[in-house]
Amino acid sequence: MCDTFLLSVHSIGENIKHLVDRPDGTYCFRLHNDRVYYISETILKLATNISRGKLVSVGTCFGKFTKTIKFRLHITALDFLAPYAKFKVWVKPGQEQSFLYGNHVLKSGLGRITENTNQYQGVVVYSMADVPLGFGVAAKSTQECRRVDPMSIVVFHQADIGEFIRSEDTLT
Repeated sequence: MCDTFLLSVHSIGENIKHLVDRPDGTYCFRLHNDRVYYISETILKLATNISRGKLVSVGTCFGKFTKTIKFRLHITALDFLAPYAKFKVWVKPGQEQSFLYGNHVLKSGLGRITENTNQYQGVVVYSMADVPLGFGVAAKSTQECRRVDPMSIVVFHQADIGEFIRSEDTLT
């Protein structure tokens, strides 16, 4: 279920095999209390010694299912997904702080965008120094971005690394 979401939203496509079959072992996705965790099979086998009721968290939380059964990526998945994302957006230095405060990316703050990005395509947002800042959804396609006015939204904000500070009590 999570694999399908990752393929469609962030288009890592065939690169998902790099997340599962890694040089340091085999990793997998597991659902626990409406949250999807990414964990090595070695740690997973050790975790079976703990009852599900007492287990709070295991591995890295990739996201959770909402009450309406929609999957929402957590910012904790950024380090794993960023290297394999096919669609990327780079923001100008002046726009970085705005994005990290939870605002959408405007055309005036857009540095670059991957060619052939479709509208409503999941993207990873980077600084111009190639530091992953978060996730978003393209509000406009690459071609539309060239024609819109500077105050138009080109990327809808989904999650950013500022959430580690703003929501540190609720991230698991």
